[in-house]
Amino acid sequence: MSFESLGLCAELLSAVAAQGYTDPTPIQEQAIPVIFEGCDLLAGAQTGTGKTAAFVLPIVQRLAEHVPTEKRRRPRALVLVPTRELAAQVSEQMQSFGRRLSLRSTKIYGGVNIRAQMERLHRGIDIVVATPGRLLDHIEKGTINLSRIEFLVLDEADRMLDLGFVEDILKVVEYLPSQRQNLLFSATYSQSIKQLADELLDQPRMIEVARRHITADGVTQAVYGVERDRKREMLVHLIRTGKWQQVLVFARTRYGADKLTEELLFDGIKAAAIHSNKSQSLRSRTLAEFKRGELRVLVATDVAARGLDIEGLPHVVNFDLPQVAEDYVHRIGRTGRAGEDGMALSLVCPQELPLLQAIEGLLKFAIPRQTLAEFPRVELKGGAKARASRAIVKAARPRSTSPQSKKPTAGSGKAPGRPAKASKPQKAAAPRRTKVSDGRPGSKGGRRGGRS
Repeated sequence: MSFESLGLCAELLSAVAAQGYTDPTPIQEQAIPVIFEGCDLLAGAQTGTGKTAAFVLPIVQRLAEHVPTEKRRRPRALVLVPTRELAAQVSEQMQSFGRRLSLRSTKIYGGVNIRAQMERLHRGIDIVVATPGRLLDHIEKGTINLSRIEFLVLDEADRMLDLGFVEDILKVVEYLPSQRQNLLFSATYSQSIKQLADELLDQPRMIEVARRHITADGVTQAVYGVERDRKREMLVHLIRTGKWQQVLVFARTRYGADKLTEELLFDGIKAAAIHSNKSQSLRSRTLAEFKRGELRVLVATDVAARGLDIEGLPHVVNFDLPQVAEDYVHRIGRTGRAGEDGMALSLVCPQELPLLQAIEGLLKFAIPRQTLAEFPRVELKGGAKARASRAIVKAARPRSTSPQSKKPTAGSGKAPGRPAKASKPQKAAAPRRTKVSDGRPGSKGGRRGGRS
């Protein structure tokens, strides 16, 4: 099938050819005709499959069929995304294709001056790409009018739900007209995605271009067992012996990303970190340096890395495994994009075995284990099931309440169930250390807990 057979106009065909695309991807082949028909759509597609163009192309063409004559245009298409980086990526494609048909688009997200966004909206816009939190800021200020929205797109909807944006999404929908076309794209399906689809979509067509939760075919995956305190050493060894020139490394927290970056710089490896605590201008500049090859390693948290589109990225490393198994799919989806080959390695310590088991349960296969001669072999087995079994056995042990049972016998050491001595009061519990967040909004905090 060709782009011509999908019914795209000459201007868009020219734009597609200018970007080097020759044939549509499977998601484009299936989604574009559905959008042209005006049906709601629930689409399952991994990152790197061309899903952005799958909704951008038909939306731009349909909007261009009726360009308003008024000078100050109101938005007619709204794309909601989970992160600033994804907003920038989608907006770039909207502008690239939209300018061929005299359409105006803009991006709206937090971390930058809101006044500049207000000025662009005031001049008139056809298409808005936004993160939910900042969009609600504009709604509350009265700087955006969504009463003429014809298309609502939720891109990477699963990630938005993971970040706790469901209430923000539903609140935004309250400001939209009831008659509109709804398009929901998600790399993974879950019960929460189905519930959101039931809430927003009207008799949607369903498309799934890849089997559920399966990662891209071109990505080679491997797990290296390693003690926690030797992870950084192993990462440096892999980079140097493999002569890697470009690698995206995932850390679980912002603090962890900064700490690892400092250690890599100390080891002589040029690296930088991006996460939600960095300003948008710094994140954009760091990403540009990484794409140009000026940085060897980019260390990122899940929030900051979502939406990164790095052409030809050869290596992804999970320095820390994600707490949510679905995030593994999104992480390694940064490599092996658009049919290219890539490598995704995970450095796993024994304490992370339950997380690894959850990921492998999601993938429906065991990720191959690898070892390095320079590092002691670390077995990754037992894990959560074994610990759960031990806990059950321990809980099932009968405890006697007789006074004799509380007295240790000679040579037996401390007896099970021995009470604390009355002469020594128990120490007050030490204050819990505050866990460093990776930038995700809390489930109860809504958009006030953290905005993209």
